[in-house]
Amino acid sequence: MLPAMLPSWRFFDAVTASPRLDYMVVSAGGIGSGRWREFRPRVARLGAGAMVRRLFWNAEWNETLFLVSLAERLVGDHGAATEAHSQRELLLRVARHLQRAGLAGSADGFRIRLRFVGRPGRGEPVTEEVVYRSDLHPVGGPIPS
Repeated sequence: MLPAMLPSWRFFDAVTASPRLDYMVVSAGGIGSGRWREFRPRVARLGAGAMVRRLFWNAEWNETLFLVSLAERLVGDHGAATEAHSQRELLLRVARHLQRAGLAGSADGFRIRLRFVGRPGRGEPVTEEVVYRSDLHPVGGPIPS
């Protein structure tokens, strides 16, 4: 429990920009594409009870950390097979979300993008850089391997 209460940040080599996964639902044959939405946005406020529960069980946050790893591997120099695997996993998770949210029936397809959000220096404004955009993929169709 002590590492969860008093974390040590020394294991980071450097503090870099943080990846954010966004998706866009496209309808009407690709005409009139929608707006970009953040996939699993972070909660603005978290109560004390929720924080205590998350110390013991937080499966969604664990998967969110996996998505961050996938995003970093997708844009990193890890080889074609690793990049293909990362893209496939990200697309599958967004497609499942769209199906669970009931957005699959009203969409012809979807796209994902990766934004890296960071602060270049102390006191400087937050910056964003879009580093990846996927092709259009069908919501209920096969995801490329």
